[in-house]
Amino acid sequence: MSFALYMIGLLLLVAGIAWAMGTFGLAPIYVGITCLIVLGIGIMMAVSRTRAKDPPA
Repeated sequence: MSFALYMIGLLLLVAGIAWAMGTFGLAPIYVGITCLIVLGIGIMMAVSRTRAKDPPA
């Protein structure tokens, strides 16, 4: 899978989480903190899964 595809999926996930939290009436600061945490974890996962494998020595 490509990195761009992971990022698109991640952005959709974060948007859904932010929308749900806003609908439940949570404070915007908590929505922002949660979205930043999810984005950070998602970027780390995307980089680790899409990076080129090291050639055997």
